[in-house]
This record gives sequence, C-alpha cells and structure tokens, in this order.
Amino acid sequence: MQQKVLIIEDSASSISLLTKLVEMAQLKPVLATSLTAAKHIFMHSEPEDYLCAIVDYDLPDAPNGEAIDFSVKSYLPTIVTTARLDEDIRKAVLSRDVVDYIPKENAQIFDYLMRLIGRLEKNKTTGVLVINPRRNERTAMAALLRRHNFITYECATAAQAETLLDEHSHIKLVFVDSNIQDKPPTQFVAWLRKQYSKEDLAIIGIANDRNNLLSARFIKSGANDFIRKPYHLEEFLCRVNQNIELLENVETIRRTANTDYLTGLPNRRHFFYTVNKMQRNQPANQALALLDLDFFKAINDTHGHDAGDEVLKVVANRLAVMCADVIIARFGGEEFCLYLPDTTPHQALTRLEKIRRNISEHPIQFGELTLKVTVSIGLTTRSDRNIQSMLTTADKLLYKAKHNGRNRVVHDALPEDGN
Repeated sequence: MQQKVLIIEDSASSISLLTKLVEMAQLKPVLATSLTAAKHIFMHSEPEDYLCAIVDYDLPDAPNGEAIDFSVKSYLPTIVTTARLDEDIRKAVLSRDVVDYIPKENAQIFDYLMRLIGRLEKNKTTGVLVINPRRNERTAMAALLRRHNFITYECATAAQAETLLDEHSHIKLVFVDSNIQDKPPTQFVAWLRKQYSKEDLAIIGIANDRNNLLSARFIKSGANDFIRKPYHLEEFLCRVNQNIELLENVETIRRTANTDYLTGLPNRRHFFYTVNKMQRNQPANQALALLDLDFFKAINDTHGHDAGDEVLKVVANRLAVMCADVIIARFGGEEFCLYLPDTTPHQALTRLEKIRRNISEHPIQFGELTLKVTVSIGLTTRSDRNIQSMLTTADKLLYKAKHNGRNRVVHDALPEDGN
C-alpha cells in the first residue's frame, strides 16, 4: 500500500510545493490546513499508514508549535517547517522529539526535504548499534535514532556487541563509547575493522570533551568518525546521515560495477570474484554450465534490438528465479554462465535440462510478437578443476551442443554419475 505523508500547512504556495514533492517521492500527500483539520483526519487513520508528517510551526489555531506536539504524540516522525526562525523558536522546536526543522526561506528546502523523506524510508531497514555501559546515555541515543526510523540495538559491552553483529547483518552503523569496560575501546574498534570493512560497516567513536587525544586514536584504529560528548543534536544527526549515505554510495558503486545493466544479473567480473572465493573451500562436487541463446542474431536482425533486449531480460529473469541458490551471471551478448557448488553431476544435468525445457516450452511475448526461444548448454561436472579450466571445457561442450542441432545439453558427466 502506498504510504502517506501528512502535510499540516496553511500557506497555499507551500501546500502546492510540498504536495509536488511528496508525489515525486511516490508517496500520497494528505492535506490539513489547521491543527483541527489534522486531528479530524487522523481520527480515521492509523499511524502505520504514514511515513512522516511535515508540520508548519505557526498555524492559525496553533501559533506556538502545538501541531508539532500533536504529530509527535501521534507517533509520526515529524519534520518542522517555519517561516520565522529565531533562537527561541529553534530551541522550542528542538526541545520536541522531531526529526528535523527547515526554514522556509532556505533555497535548498525542497532538495533537503526530498533527501530527508527518502532517508526516513531507507532507515526502516538499517540497523544501528549503540555500545555504552551507561544505560541512560545509550537509551537516549537509541531513542533519538528511532525518530529517524532506524532499527536500534543497545548493549553495554564489546562481547555483547559481537553477538549482536553476528545475529543482525543489517546493522550498518556502530557507536562505540570510550567507557566500555570489557575491552579497550580503540582496541575493540581495531578488532571490528578487521571483521568488517569501511565499505560494509561505519564506526563512530564517542568520548567526553576531556579526552582530546581519543578522537585521533579512534580514527587511527579504524573508526569512520568521532563525536564529542555532550553532542549537539543537529551535528549528531548530520554525522549519522553522512556516514550511512557514504555506505549507500559505496554500495551503489559496487552494485553498478558488478551488475549487468540490461538484465540486472551479476556480470562476468562479479562471477569470477565470487566463484574463486567459493573454490578456495574445495567443494567435493561442483558443476559449471554455459548457456547460449540459439539464433539470437536472427531475432535482432528480424525484429530489432528492442525485441532482442526483451528476450535477454525475460530469459535472465527465468534463470534468476530457477537458480536463486546458485551463482549466475550474464557473460556478454546472449551468453549466460551458472556455477553450481555442492551439486552432483546427476543433479546438475537434471537441473539444466529443466531450464532448457522451460525456455523452449514458453515462448516470449514482445508486443504482438510471439518469439520461440531455445538455448544450447555446455555442462561440465569435473570437480578437480579450477574455474578457468571448467569454463574452457564448458565452452567446448557448448560448441558441440550447437553443432549437434542446438536446443540441448551436452555434458561430460560419466554414466555412473547419474545413478
């Protein structure tokens, strides 16, 4: 179901801009021009229906931020906009449990709001771990993070943190307080960095103002960042968002580098990287198959490259669904490769035959065209070889499949392997 954003605003120009912004984020704007209207709307709603609320500080029936209190008490992550921002209003806003505030005269208001709304959605699947032996401090920090929809975990010791990190792979940010007792904090950070790269886990050290040397020690031990206590709310949130967004940017670059742009499957580079790592464990049984679409050039020449692209995407999707538990990649052109670890020759042959039949028995629709597609497959099940020699063998077997009439699997499994 499409999530909603409650907009409590009385300015027609602001309503128009905020509505467009929310719709651009593919969310549903729900408008209220007063606190009274917002209460009426919310009587017939559930908090879970809403991603957040965007609330004007000064409304005709709520001139001193009363609408903010209503939104926060309704368990809505609340973003405050205000046309006037002096120090008293700023303190009044930040004293409430809001996500953030934005002055309306800020030229970047709507760019920032778009980022903030996107951040609230992404944070729902992002875990943050707070390690601090002082319960009141870690509880307060976790509560602050939950305002931004982060999934939070708390613990007092390094040992507890290790267990939580093992159990929850979605933890992407760890706060390490200098007061942890069971292990020196910088030593623990160094240990964490050996287990998790900076591309996979962000670490922020925390210490009080008296420990002037700790910031450098934390950073040199592998931390991404450092915050001094007592920290300022806005600085804290900026650092959190900056570190999380850096991880996401790295992941985007990594995914782009490892993914075929057309089909969304892993590419050749990622295939070699992944399989070489798996082969270090010397699997007792393994298989590798090369799949090549038959007469693919004729599809492009007869029906155009758009038809050819559609065929590649449909075949790739079928392979992804049927081979979710194995390593699959588009090698280029109309060729795909599958690596099947811990798979006997008989299992591999049965599986590849099933794939071949699925493709040949289910034509692909492209507009008004019905395109019958078949594949030739070369399958090697020689477990005593590395990936490169297996590919060479599979390529030769694929050539035989083409030469022998196409739409078939040619393999090197011994007869007794199938028993």
